[in-house]
Amino acid sequence: MANKVKLTIAIADHPHTIAIKNGSIPIEGVDAEFITVKPQIGAFRRMVRDVEFDVCELAPTTYIIARSYGAPFVGLPIFVVRRFHHGGLLVRPDANIKHPKDLEGKKVGVRAYSVTTGVWNRQVLIDEFGLDASKVTWVVDDEEHVTQLKLPANVIHAEKDTSLADMMAKGELVAGNEGAAGIGRTGAPTGGWQEVEADYPDLLPNAAELEKEYYGRTGVYPMHGTIVVKDSVLAEHPWIAQSLYKAFDQAKKEWLAKLDSGEANTAGDKKYKALQEIVGHDPLPYGLQENLKTIETLEATAFKQGLTARRMAIDELFVDPNAQ
Repeated sequence: MANKVKLTIAIADHPHTIAIKNGSIPIEGVDAEFITVKPQIGAFRRMVRDVEFDVCELAPTTYIIARSYGAPFVGLPIFVVRRFHHGGLLVRPDANIKHPKDLEGKKVGVRAYSVTTGVWNRQVLIDEFGLDASKVTWVVDDEEHVTQLKLPANVIHAEKDTSLADMMAKGELVAGNEGAAGIGRTGAPTGGWQEVEADYPDLLPNAAELEKEYYGRTGVYPMHGTIVVKDSVLAEHPWIAQSLYKAFDQAKKEWLAKLDSGEANTAGDKKYKALQEIVGHDPLPYGLQENLKTIETLEATAFKQGLTARRMAIDELFVDPNAQ
């Protein structure tokens, strides 16, 4: 490793990764060129369609789908965004939706069928509340990142120049995912979007209580940002998996110390402080064994929801950097 390996790396500006991006925590053996794409969703699309970067932060469902179609990059068990998904599905108060199964036979909005927020939310509704997702018409108003994805027959596109936010306001949808995942925005994510107000009640108003019980019972802690590396990079330099892991782990440890001391106190930091009450001191656990149950759950639900054509083994999806 006398000569450092040049890598292009596209990751978002998280408080627990910024020390890597600004160079204060180096990636051993790597000459990193960091590329910032805002929003990071734009980098998702560029990676799965053009394999543009050597290392990239990807939405995990997007990654699993891409990998199932033979994408030439593999995941590392470094998950830089986490949250639960019992909350976040908003309903029109006049739609008489009292239970998840009431969504059957109705239209529900999600930006794209494969958006990770929607996938995790449907997992909760299917596995915890018995929703038959095939009986819901899922309305989307954006492209899927992975162009090869064949959508189930019960997924339809909104009419051109019509947003999910508008459809919800008009009563054409009974429910929709909040924020950028659905009815809280208009416009395409890679072309710039506008946030819009979506002041509707949550389908599960006691989501926080349900999430705590769910985690205690299942050990499943939904992940979002997943770090992937080109197969060709690891084939030539397998040690890079461990170098990346060590750098991300060190950056997180330094951030955790700041979280403990109160120095880290942005809105994002406070979100993870609240998650500590559910998952323990480390709200961003890295490592394959530490995340095995969650990975298995996402792989299974991706198949169940018609996003992948086949089941996928863990070692097909993730490299264990600690085994390198």
